[in-house]
This record gives sequence, structure tokens and C-alpha cells, in this order.
Amino acid sequence: MEQNFERGHAAQRPDHSRGLILLLLAVIAVFVFSFWIKPWLTGPYDRDATPRAVTPRGDLAQDEQSTIELFRRASPSVVYITSLRVGRDFSFNVLKIPQGAGSGFVWDANGYIVTNYHVIQNAQAADVTLADHSTWPAELVGTEPDKDLAVLKIQAPPGRLPAIAVGTSSDLEVGQKVFAIGNPFGFDQTLTTGVISGLGREIESVTNRPIAGVIQTDAAINPGNSGGPLLDSAGRVIGINTAIVSPSGAYAGVGFAVPIDAVNRIVPQLIRDGRVRKAGLGITPAEDAVARRVGVREGVLVLNVARASAAEQAGLRPTRVDARGAIVLGDVIVAIDGDPVRELRDLYRILDTHEVGDIVRLRLRRSGGEVNVDVTLQELP
Repeated sequence: MEQNFERGHAAQRPDHSRGLILLLLAVIAVFVFSFWIKPWLTGPYDRDATPRAVTPRGDLAQDEQSTIELFRRASPSVVYITSLRVGRDFSFNVLKIPQGAGSGFVWDANGYIVTNYHVIQNAQAADVTLADHSTWPAELVGTEPDKDLAVLKIQAPPGRLPAIAVGTSSDLEVGQKVFAIGNPFGFDQTLTTGVISGLGREIESVTNRPIAGVIQTDAAINPGNSGGPLLDSAGRVIGINTAIVSPSGAYAGVGFAVPIDAVNRIVPQLIRDGRVRKAGLGITPAEDAVARRVGVREGVLVLNVARASAAEQAGLRPTRVDARGAIVLGDVIVAIDGDPVRELRDLYRILDTHEVGDIVRLRLRRSGGEVNVDVTLQELP
């Protein structure tokens, strides 16, 4: 009996391990709250915190001051161009619907604005926004698609039309500093800087004709910069920002500008006549792919000679079909004034350097031999 009693008493003793566990959990909770949760809730605040003392920067560097002054002088001449499509709403009210944007610059106080042709290529109307944010409807004066140039005109007061300073592109050097001002992605009056990366480049216009003597730069050029000026360190425009090379369509360090010397020659013609007088031969040349298919490995094949043209007067022979239905190839132009003509772009490049009335000597491949013919260049229609 005594033994059973002792067993029964032992079985009713309290279990202290459960209390120890609860005590341990409470300690952990206090620790977590004090060292982790509370700092997040209250923060390590310092009620006496004040702003840091400003360190004086001193004068701007000379090149910074020069860039700032250049932008102040040139930016009022740079404009924002919105190309528009004209439509009507359900009430037949005329609507102008934006379809694209680009840049341009003030040519003179008469309201002439220079830009790229591709900026307004498919537009039915256009608005020009000046640096003072006033917007003016533009009239198309003339275009030269082969050089990607266009001239617009607005009726703004002369006081709002500061003409940009015009430089030259004939004496540029690789490594010169350049500055581009435009409206990339719609951000107006944007300045980017860089250097001339290359000279004498060649790009293709919207008409697939070559634009020679193009300036290559690493100044950031993005969609919306097209038509804006490329400036030298004196703030003179030396080119019109025209194209970029980029797999993504955005800036990749390679941009191109049409040289100002070509612009300065073409713009006055567009203002005077709305078109450019182009010197030509009066022929229809074969595309390179067509010429190669018929066995002309090098040179420009003459497909057709226009009646009463300079080429006809000089005796150039077109491609024809004989009485038996066989193709008889015409003359193949292989050189102009000793400058080799290997493909169609060479022909266009050389003719672009000449004026109406110039006499050029063509070297022709004809009937297995070669002949030289002098041609007086005519104005193309």
C-alpha cells in the first residue's frame, strides 16, 4: 500500500518543461521586437538632423561656360516640327492629327525653316513650334528628296525668327567638337555633345540615291533630332542631323549629318524656285541588279535615251530588241572625266558635283570596245 501511494503521488507532480518553453518564447519575442521590429516601426531618428553645409563649387570650367553660351545663342534658332494628317470628325469639322515630329532651324528672318525631307515626307500639313513655344502653321516651299532636304515657311514676326549662324563643312577635321540641338523623343531644346567621328561618309536618301560627303558624329542623335543643326564650337551650323545607325532605332554612337555646304547651295534654289536644277545626261540607267543579270559586271548600262536629250545629241546608244527579238545591250558608262563608274551610285555621285551646262567626257563600253564621248549636261525635268 505504501508503494502504491508513492507511485500515485509521483504521477501528480507538475510538468515544469512547458513553463520553461513559454518563458523562452517570451524572451525571443522581446528580443525580436526590440532589435528588429521596433527599429522599423520607430526608425533610428535624430531629431537634431539639419541640412548639410553646401560646398562652394567655384567658377564653371572654361569649356562648360563655352558650351552654355553656345546653347544660349543657338537654341532660339532651333524649332520643333510636327507633321500632320488632315481629317474630319463626325461633324465634318477639319482635324489636324499629329503623325510625326522632328527638328529644324530658322534660315532667315523671312520665316524660312530648313529641315529634313523625311520629317515632312508623308504629311498633309505641318506646324512649327519656335523656341518661345509659339506654334505657327507652315507652308511647304520646296523639297530635295535626293539630299533629304526641305524648306518650310511660317508667317511669324521677324523678331521671333533669329537666323542660325551658317558655317562651312569644307574644312572640318576628325576630332573637332560638335554640338547637336533638337527634339529627341519630343523633348524640345535638347543639347548633346560629341566629336566628328568621320568625314566623307556616304548614306542613302529616301530616293535610294547616295548623299556624299556626309559628316559622322558620336553626338547623341535620336528620333526627333532629324532636321536639327549640328554645330561647331563657334556655334555655326555645319550640318543637318539626318540619320543614325542603330540595331534598335535609338542612339548607338553613330550619327550622320548632311554637310552644310550642300545645304547652302540647295536651300536658296528651293526658296527661289521650289526645286533644284539638276544636271543630267537624259538617259534611263539600268538598276545594278538588272545590269548584272544581263552580263554587265561593272559600269552603268544605258536602257533608254530620251529624245532631244544631251545623250541623244552625243550619240549614246540605248538597249534595244532587234528584229529577231534578241536583246542588244546599249552603251555601258564606265567613267566620267576619268572618275570610275562601277555602279549606279557612282554615276549619281559624280553628276551631283556638276551644274547644268557643264561638259563631261564619258568613257563607254560599246560593242566589245571603248569609246570616249563628250556630253553637255542638261537640266533634268
